[in-house]
Amino acid sequence: MVSDVTTSGIANDAANTLNQGLQLAEDFNEFLTLLTTQLQNQDPLSPMDSTEFTNQLVQFSQVEQAINQNQKLDDMLALQLANLSTIGLSYVGMDVSYLSIEANFDGEAPVTINYSLNEEVVSAQVNIYDEGGDLIYSAEAPTATGQNEIIWDGTNTGGTTLEEGTYRVSIDALDSEGQSVDVSTAVSGRVRGIETQDGVVFLLVGDRAVPISSVLQARVPAEVVTDTGTEGTDTEGDTDA
Repeated sequence: MVSDVTTSGIANDAANTLNQGLQLAEDFNEFLTLLTTQLQNQDPLSPMDSTEFTNQLVQFSQVEQAINQNQKLDDMLALQLANLSTIGLSYVGMDVSYLSIEANFDGEAPVTINYSLNEEVVSAQVNIYDEGGDLIYSAEAPTATGQNEIIWDGTNTGGTTLEEGTYRVSIDALDSEGQSVDVSTAVSGRVRGIETQDGVVFLLVGDRAVPISSVLQARVPAEVVTDTGTEGTDTEGDTDA
């Protein structure tokens, strides 16, 4: 799942902790002033019982420790968010496969569509719709149980290359009784950057923001492998990212 740690949340928590610390310091100074005044004006023949102000000193100490713990937690959360941003930056420029029914076509590179069939089916159809909801491509799809892959070259049913943009992918599968089968779909795209939405880090693929937790695989682009002579390696998506 995507972390619930956000920039605004961290800022609010840090501000609250700071205010608590300032308030405690102010209260403690007033307490010492009153205590000093009482000690200076006490009856020498009947001195004050020290139990009461000793208990109050202990309470101040306990509150101070709690505030210090909150400060340490705030620092840890801020560090966690910084680590998430670093993880997100490592995906920039890579081709990723992520759970989604929305595929980004950049106008050139084909889109890889992966889907999983958890039971036997007798037919499967891949349907692709534009942002207006119009069906622009349809074809038969593999029906093997387990993982399947389709390479869509960005053309419509008539073979015309479409404009770059976001397209919705649907895999419609039927079992032997003609009932629809649930299908999990993953699409591919290249990461062009990252952004935070209220502090949660997302990868930018086309004009879509993809949660890091949805990433299944990442690979160095083929042209980079060709230029450097090195092979890209798969990177599993970090669900804590």
